Amino acid sequence: MDNSSKTAGRLRAGVVTIILLSVCLCVTTAALAFVTVRVENNRFHTGEVQINLNDGEPIIREYELLFEPGMTVERSFFIENESTADVYYRIFLDNVSGGLAEVLLVTIKDGDKVLYAGTAEDMSRENTKAADDILKFGQRRDLTVLFRFPPDKGNEAQGLDLSFTICAEATQTQNNPDRLFD
Repeated sequence: MDNSSKTAGRLRAGVVTIILLSVCLCVTTAALAFVTVRVENNRFHTGEVQINLNDGEPIIREYELLFEPGMTVERSFFIENESTADVYYRIFLDNVSGGLAEVLLVTIKDGDKVLYAGTAEDMSRENTKAADDILKFGQRRDLTVLFRFPPDKGNEAQGLDLSFTICAEATQTQNNPDRLFD
């Protein structure tokens, strides 16, 4: 074989290789365009969870009351869903301290429906579950909290105090059937 036939053979092999690579590139580009069109319609949105608890105002102010056995104090407050979605919520007491934590009975109500009831120390974040109902987007609920000093508690509770922070926590309802809080 002479050099010109070798060169012509190499040229043909090069042209065939270029054509095959071009076909592969076209097929890959078409597949990528097809996949891109299909994936483009999947969109993800994140939401924001934000709760307004009584505009940050205390429900009972320090040194406002002097509890006595048999006494019940009722205070109104609200919770409002300022999130971008419906939420599950829970209300609990945090930073609970003082001897009355084991004595005072606390009840949180939505109208006649009792949401939570127990002693102040029982109403911690760990012990409190989500309310049975959903707080819809933009919804506000007017609630009532009752503090009751049992009449059978007498001198052993004399001079005791109670300090706490009332808190609200919320989590999205979507994709959260178990009402889990992070």
